[in-house]
Amino acid sequence: MSYVIPAPAQVSVPVVGRQERFPVCRIYCVGRNYVAHAQEMGFTGREPPFFFIKPADTALVVEPGQTATLRYPSLTKDFHHEIELVAAIGTGGKNIKAADARKHIWGYGVGLDMTRRDLQGEQKKLGRPWCIGKTFDEACPIGALTPAAQAGDIEQAGIWLQVNGEDRQRSDVSKLIWSIGEIIELLSTAWELKPGDLIYTGTPEGVAAVMPGDTLEGGVAGLASIRLKVA
Repeated sequence: MSYVIPAPAQVSVPVVGRQERFPVCRIYCVGRNYVAHAQEMGFTGREPPFFFIKPADTALVVEPGQTATLRYPSLTKDFHHEIELVAAIGTGGKNIKAADARKHIWGYGVGLDMTRRDLQGEQKKLGRPWCIGKTFDEACPIGALTPAAQAGDIEQAGIWLQVNGEDRQRSDVSKLIWSIGEIIELLSTAWELKPGDLIYTGTPEGVAAVMPGDTLEGGVAGLASIRLKVA
């Protein structure tokens, strides 16, 4: 097949211990899915779940053992980190039941949902979409994926983020308001999930701003960690 302009390259994520890579289709994010984070953002902690989507080419892929460069984005003066467990879909489907969700997960990784918080806040006040606050170049750092069978008891795993060696976020995946299975069930009623979809499952409390020169390192127990330096 030929195209009138060069076709964009396929975004892909490394896999721990393998040369094959995981091709990315779409990126779904779950908003306010830890009680303490919802409360720090001014909410009760048990609202119905909601989702937003980031294009695949906003992924900043962090290769194993490397420190990626994260460019401070334009237009913002309040650039926030949000560490998240990411579920990678291997088998797609629609109207997937929570009890069957694990069959559709290929693996797990560690990601960051970076946010231009001031721009997001402005759009909230105006009742407008958050796109400018959540979707921009390198808005979705993602580390190497671990196949689900090798990830251990992921729903009980610790999750953490340090900035310049000091704790910013530290919690446990068991504190998700909506479990990974419930997230997949809800998502798949609205969209038919595709192989290659990444689901960012929400961030715990402790979100805060970063500045150029800061080093971010985060992880989920049992998975490859992620490390970035803000430029």
